[in-house]
Amino acid sequence: MNAPRKSRTFKSGNSEAVRLPKGLGFGIGTEVLVERRGDELVLRAASNPDAEKAAVRELVRRLREIGRPDDGVQARPDFEAPERPGL
Repeated sequence: MNAPRKSRTFKSGNSEAVRLPKGLGFGIGTEVLVERRGDELVLRAASNPDAEKAAVRELVRRLREIGRPDDGVQARPDFEAPERPGL
């Protein structure tokens, strides 16, 4: 996590705005979600369904390239969880 940096609010049209210090921006034109949590404002990049679908497709493609083991699915040794009193 980056150390906190100071900035100031300013008026932009009819809105209050804040400059994001260099290195903390999302990139020009990035859609963000703004949420208030008590005295904090949280900014996060809005999800992009098309980009997320493309990332999943790429993951599936890479997994298919790996392929299955020649000997099929491998059996795992039996495992017994230890006792955990109080849980």
